[in-house]
Amino acid sequence: MKKLTICAAILLAPLLGYGQKMDLLGTEHILFWTPEQQRTGYSSIAEIANTRTIEAVDQYLKLPKSELSLDDYAHINKSEVSSIDDFMLRSRAAGLLVLHENQIVFEKYALGHREDKLWISFSVTKSVVSLLIGAAIKDGLIKSVDELVVDYLPHLKGGAYADVRIKDLLQMSSGAGWNEDYADPDSDVGNAPYGPPELFSYMSELEKKMPAGEVFNYNTGETSIAGALLRSAVGNNLSVYLQRKIWQPFGMEFNANWLLGAPDGEEIGGCCISATLRDYARLGLFALGNGTLADGTAVLPEGWISQSTAASKVYEGYGYYWWLQEEGTYAAEGVFGQFIWIDPARDVVIAMQSAWPSAWEDDYEAEVNKLFGGIAASLDQQ
Repeated sequence: MKKLTICAAILLAPLLGYGQKMDLLGTEHILFWTPEQQRTGYSSIAEIANTRTIEAVDQYLKLPKSELSLDDYAHINKSEVSSIDDFMLRSRAAGLLVLHENQIVFEKYALGHREDKLWISFSVTKSVVSLLIGAAIKDGLIKSVDELVVDYLPHLKGGAYADVRIKDLLQMSSGAGWNEDYADPDSDVGNAPYGPPELFSYMSELEKKMPAGEVFNYNTGETSIAGALLRSAVGNNLSVYLQRKIWQPFGMEFNANWLLGAPDGEEIGGCCISATLRDYARLGLFALGNGTLADGTAVLPEGWISQSTAASKVYEGYGYYWWLQEEGTYAAEGVFGQFIWIDPARDVVIAMQSAWPSAWEDDYEAEVNKLFGGIAASLDQQ
């Protein structure tokens, strides 16, 4: 297939057939899209790439409107005052949704986005995988996080992951060398294969720099290993397991999809569930409620969320694929500005979908955390 622009691929995908869709982790790598490609493509992944559908149900969890308001909220950053609308425009946010006590306080869209459109999550997906590993433990399909990875993936024996526990995968402390520089086309994150068997060969051959469990090193490749491990444990595709354990039982409103490494292949464990902003927020509510359904059924083991959001000994800012913030808040974060931010003490969930001009901006992240924390504090006082 000749190289296509994102817009052209969207128009032609139905005519090209399933096998002719774009390779978003290869020749048309999603990390290097232009702003216009982002705006068009982030909401159209299923039309241009290989995905698997995660089906919703008719009886979805309603999100009523709150009587509280953030219309006059003043966001202060570096001594400058702006509105939430100003922040969204400046940061290329496509959608921002604030829930307080399960009710919508604020919801706004931009960049052509809307409430019924899907948007790619990038590494927010890692936190979903963390939830699903908890579900597999609850189901008895994984014994504990102290088991070795090779007990489930024997193809990794003898390589960089021979001594790695599931817990080490979840805390990004495998000890394997890995370059996660999103701006470098020659980095591991830009070149690694994301589906087996090539994934296993690539990851096994990484240089072992430290014993497992001693040093934090953010590594998207090994979250694909986590996805493969989960698939081995449950004996099914990740999309099906997510649909059965969370998406339908918790009441997600819209179908979602998960990017595949190949046609009819495996889901990318570290990336790329596409869902609506409201269903992002519902995932936050699921975590906030410790993985309990409306009828009281526990999907996750007792204490799994507390365990997942406890600081690891190798890095206090990270748990089991969750980023840890101040005062007990935690977040799922994805490159280019995707967030599910959770404040259990104030019963606040904030979801954001964006198209940042670069994969990661420390200043943007700092401002996002300041904005979200300020919003939560403001709601707590109303």
